[in-house]
Amino acid sequence: MRPTQPNVLLLHWHDVGKHLGCYGATGAPSPHVDALARDGFRFDNAFCTAPQCSPARGSLLTSLYPHRNGLMGLVNRGWTLPQQPTLPTHLGALGYRTALIGVQHESRDAATLGYSERLATDVGGSCGPVAEAARGWLHERAAEQRTGDGPHRPFYASIGFFETHRPYSDRYQPADPAGVHVPPHLPDNDFTRQDLAAFYGSIRAADHALGAILATLEETGLAEDTWVLFTSDHGIAFPGAKGSLYDPGIEVALIARPPHRWQGRDRGAVPHLASHLDLLPTVLDLAGGTAPPGLDGLSLADYLRGGPPPRRDRLYAEKTFHDHYDPTRAVRTERYKYIRSFEERPRLMIPGDVLAAETTRGFGSDHWRHRATEELYDLSADPLERDNLAEDPDLASLVAELAADLRHWQENTHDPVLTGAVPDPLATARGNFEEEV
Repeated sequence: MRPTQPNVLLLHWHDVGKHLGCYGATGAPSPHVDALARDGFRFDNAFCTAPQCSPARGSLLTSLYPHRNGLMGLVNRGWTLPQQPTLPTHLGALGYRTALIGVQHESRDAATLGYSERLATDVGGSCGPVAEAARGWLHERAAEQRTGDGPHRPFYASIGFFETHRPYSDRYQPADPAGVHVPPHLPDNDFTRQDLAAFYGSIRAADHALGAILATLEETGLAEDTWVLFTSDHGIAFPGAKGSLYDPGIEVALIARPPHRWQGRDRGAVPHLASHLDLLPTVLDLAGGTAPPGLDGLSLADYLRGGPPPRRDRLYAEKTFHDHYDPTRAVRTERYKYIRSFEERPRLMIPGDVLAAETTRGFGSDHWRHRATEELYDLSADPLERDNLAEDPDLASLVAELAADLRHWQENTHDPVLTGAVPDPLATARGNFEEEV
């Protein structure tokens, strides 16, 4: 018996941003993700809310910006998501069976996140064991629907791999450094290429495990009724990306493959601005529910069914804590980005794992120069965000407009940065996770 509501699989990786073949990273060993993109909706302008793990993931789970849901820093550095309604909580209320399989980094206690089952949470997020656990769980769900045993409930599973996070495992064969795609914001030298080659080994392993899960959906017939969603938490773990509010830090892959029975909009590339915040209201809409009021995301379900694009002309992003306090906020339109720093910092606050990487050895020292309090970038003319136009007198009215817009958003959402330094919980509440940056 088929469920009347669609099943949903959310597949998520660490620190991969958009560095995949389907997003133009030539040579990236991601054939299964690329095939998923060909068969589904590939969002080309999708962004996270924060360029670090826990805050970004917390927004995906709650459809609230980090300073609204309370998760403004890493779980392993004392932060945790206060208990509140999450995507699995809402789906559980709609009759879904919900499972966390593998990685989570939103709470020191996964039991508070709203999943009815938790599997393979003790294997360090290694993609092989996580994929095996996911495949076994999917076979059980298919058997229930095929034999009529047990309740005929739709399911939601969050399946997370650690692999594309640093340090890149020496268990995986690196790629040929000559064949990697060097992002334009990085220097093309031997240090960068060696580092990317190791990254590619990690991508290959994660992609292979993802392919095994997708094959199980096909073998069991579950693909007929299952939405498959794929994303990363934030940008790649390289200088100028992870930990920064520049686009390489906040741009993410976002792919949605409909059930094979889908009869909505034709699949393909989606050019409109989208956010991790949209996942919760979209999934609830597709599941026949209604998102509660007061969320920061928009449902994209009507667009996927063939309706008009969502009414959004800007997104916000923030960083408060990573391995250091770095209070910054940004507003991004389709053409411009305005960034406001609330304390003096170097131009790039590079996370510790990236600072120790091979790429940083060949990155130069420009990132140590002083960061301007205000930054404005014309993304159409300057996609690498290198020419700060905030002091351009011809753009003074635009700077004032975006600054006022950002301030209005902060005031309306009660951003604690406006009232002074945000306390660091590390001194009093160290997490139980291993140190991760």
